[in-house]
Amino acid sequence: MSDDNYWKSRFSSWAALDPLDRISEVLYGLIMVLTFTGTISVSSDGKKEVMSLLWAALGCNFAWALVDSIMYMMNVLLERGHDFQELEKIVSSKNSDSARKVLRDDMNPLISELMEDTEVDKLVEKTKGLPKPKKKTTLVPKDFLIAVQIFLLIFIGTFPVTAPFFFINEVSIAMRVSNVVALLSLFVGGFFVARYSGLKSVTTALSYTAIGVFLILITIALGG
Repeated sequence: MSDDNYWKSRFSSWAALDPLDRISEVLYGLIMVLTFTGTISVSSDGKKEVMSLLWAALGCNFAWALVDSIMYMMNVLLERGHDFQELEKIVSSKNSDSARKVLRDDMNPLISELMEDTEVDKLVEKTKGLPKPKKKTTLVPKDFLIAVQIFLLIFIGTFPVTAPFFFINEVSIAMRVSNVVALLSLFVGGFFVARYSGLKSVTTALSYTAIGVFLILITIALGG
């Protein structure tokens, strides 16, 4: 296996969107669309005007989903460039102390505190044994799949909140149903965040919902 193929293989196994990232992406989409639906009851009386706002919300979320997915790939490139830079620092270190410091600085602080110098030195030796990459940055097919996943999470996340306005003619009723769906979505998102983080489910879900509502109100107040 060539050096480039080695790193592409490693990146394909590392690349992932963890549960917290997925839930956060859905929250971004919810906040974006709710800044539109949250103004319907106070600024819109006609069905035509409501539909215009909804299409604007969907268009905004489409654009945001596209931007966020592209930014994800840019961040991946930057992070991998940083990783290769750190690898070069370790390989070119003149003594074990400097190599150890580079590796510790890049570790999770908790893991770094738990590891003895001898254990870190073993990792340094293994790191020095890795093939030298020919390219500083690279993307693999899985990165593009994750970017598509981010796009879909943000964009599709808008539909449950906007759907009542497309199927219910009475704007006031559609607004209430939409608000209930939004609150339930925030609560469910908070529940899964709690499970992922090992926190209290109901308390975290309620807090997550409250924070989401607060952010939406702030965004609306600031003209978002």
